[in-house]
Amino acid sequence: MTQALAAIRTAGLRDVIATARALIFDVDGTLAETEEVHRRAFNEAFAEAGLDWFWDQPTYARLLRTAGGKERIRAFDQRNAAPSLSFAEIADLHRAKTAHYAALIAAGGCPLRPGVEAWLAGARERGQRLAIATTTSHGNIDALLSVALGSDWGGLFEAIVAGDDVPRKKPAPDVYVEVLARLQLAPADCIAIEDSGNGLASASQAGIPVVITRSAYFSDEDWSGALLVVDDLSEIDY
Repeated sequence: MTQALAAIRTAGLRDVIATARALIFDVDGTLAETEEVHRRAFNEAFAEAGLDWFWDQPTYARLLRTAGGKERIRAFDQRNAAPSLSFAEIADLHRAKTAHYAALIAAGGCPLRPGVEAWLAGARERGQRLAIATTTSHGNIDALLSVALGSDWGGLFEAIVAGDDVPRKKPAPDVYVEVLARLQLAPADCIAIEDSGNGLASASQAGIPVVITRSAYFSDEDWSGALLVVDDLSEIDY
């Protein structure tokens, strides 16, 4: 596609995005580049628990293909024929990781990605409804957004659906199906904003058009089927 044709397509899609009745945001990698903070929190929790585990960036990149923190711990533990952790121990380890994540966010913050605040403000000005559909936990969402958007951030979003609120996590469509039910909107009324192949699959299975904003850990995914793919949301001044 030539640069001129790409500009024409982007301009047309800007109108599609601006006239959607609701924007539904993923969190990790989409609202903010949180994955390095998550990785550090996991490693701190492992050390605290006396485990000799350490997730470097390539290892964590592979594990991110598995949705959900507890599920990633289980997948890593199952490298061996006899996994060492029970489900209860994994839950305890994940709670410790969540506490480390919140402390890291509070100490150093994790700014919203370029364009995110402008999109949120533009949606409010247009009367578009806002929602969150994510695999992460409510605690992690609050830890991030209470710092990035203020303690009253929850009032911005009409529906907030996290991974533990539904039977199946992304790439299953459950979180998006639940958001649609809470908003009482049809899939075509909404736009999903995602950063990963799992997120694209999840929203697409629910019938929702997807804008992809490439993130650090998912820059080279297969984006076929996405409505639009950008490096960050500041590329679309809608």
